[in-house]
Amino acid sequence: MKILAVILILIAFAQACNSQTTTVQPEKPIACKDDSLLVSRFLNEFAQERQQPTGKLIVEIGKAMLGTPYVAQTLETGMDEKLVVNLRELDCTTFDETCLALATTIKAGKTDFESYARQLEKIRYRHGLREGYLSRLHYFTDWLYDNEQKGLIASLSPDFQTAFEKTINFMSTHAESYPVLKEHPELITKIANQERLISQRTSYFLPKADIQANEKQLKDGDLVAITTSIAGLDIAHVGFVIWVDGRVHLLHASSALEKVVISDRPLADYLPGKKSFTGIMIARPN
Repeated sequence: MKILAVILILIAFAQACNSQTTTVQPEKPIACKDDSLLVSRFLNEFAQERQQPTGKLIVEIGKAMLGTPYVAQTLETGMDEKLVVNLRELDCTTFDETCLALATTIKAGKTDFESYARQLEKIRYRHGLREGYLSRLHYFTDWLYDNEQKGLIASLSPDFQTAFEKTINFMSTHAESYPVLKEHPELITKIANQERLISQRTSYFLPKADIQANEKQLKDGDLVAITTSIAGLDIAHVGFVIWVDGRVHLLHASSALEKVVISDRPLADYLPGKKSFTGIMIARPN
């Protein structure tokens, strides 16, 4: 009986050690071999461009991604929020995140996949901490605010812009459109609390009628967030400023063209064709 008791104690001890080991191991990002190779390729190819301004570096990286297929909802992994690294398929937000993460990793003098993954996580999640579905920065105005607090981007002067005043509540009022919220309705109240905080912040935007007159305020690689008249929603589309033949165009992952492109028309001419587009928010990478 004593021998049995000792064996049971040793088994329990071993299980406790295994449990502790599992708890402290960092969770690996979701990335296939092709994504890891692409990250390494970009980091090494553009390492020599480290001294360029971040915006210029972003544009060069973005141009290297032209033609990459547009695929939506690649981040939707359920309630257990995973860090998804996918450079083969991009939507407008993941395109911006990917370019910014690559550029800032290069600027930090890093060329390894792990450094890139940490930077991407910092950019994508509130306070840089991935703590479930609600920690992801689902609203782009929240994304802009949080990444400015982290020192990664900076808002432009409000002197040439207009106050953006809108009640944000699209996710909580359209929960059925979001699989996680539909499956976990207890999260709706929490997302509504986040929306209230977003709505209370002071933001500025450039109405679409004023863009051409203020193009000189914009630089290559500035983040562009297109505001919308859709009730409860802040941003409908995002991309980067790219100067082409003396005019500001949009470098972005286009759902209409199903790939990463440079707009064939200047940004000031592109927006009027979309009735729901009201203007742009702009932020500059640091």
